[in-house]
Amino acid sequence: MTEVLFFIAGVGAIAGAMGVIGFGNAFYSVLSLVFHLISLAVLFLLLQAQFVAAAQVVVYAGAVMVLYVFVVAYVGGKGQSLAPVGPALTPLAAVFAAALAVELLIALLGSGLSVVNSTGAASGASFGTPEQIGELFLTKFLLAFEVASYLLLVAAVGAVILARRRRGLPDEPTPAPSHVESPRLALVGTMAETVHALPESERSPAHRGGW
Repeated sequence: MTEVLFFIAGVGAIAGAMGVIGFGNAFYSVLSLVFHLISLAVLFLLLQAQFVAAAQVVVYAGAVMVLYVFVVAYVGGKGQSLAPVGPALTPLAAVFAAALAVELLIALLGSGLSVVNSTGAASGASFGTPEQIGELFLTKFLLAFEVASYLLLVAAVGAVILARRRRGLPDEPTPAPSHVESPRLALVGTMAETVHALPESERSPAHRGGW
């Protein structure tokens, strides 16, 4: 049963990854990425990494990817395809894909095939549990954990600052004023404005020095 589940999750992870780069619609690409992350979570469970599997589903597939789905659904691509901008990008992408395939094959042939008939590395009963992960975060990897938290905080503050600097679209029309002030008639207003509007000769003696 474990072997069958492994192959199902492996095929699902590969199919989801291919769907991310294969679909021309950004919405379907994000959904494929969600399916890919869930398949990876199943593989982590088979490796007895319960904490990583839970974080994969809750944080990535359950929070980040759902946010991506809403963003893509809200702003969208307006029917535009995700094809390369220029023809020069197609051979460049093929070169990078071939280099990545060679690297993966070297890693598989160098380390994977040598342990096919073995039982794998020995692990304790608490391997991959949230208790062990939390203990490592607060003891051995405390510095790296705190540095990562500060980096996330700086990224969040930077995103807020960049969002506050945005003034709107460049072609956004200027809204019409809600009301138009009509010109005021002469000698109409407060008493002080009326007195100042009169010539000096027409002011009364009481108003000449008091205003």
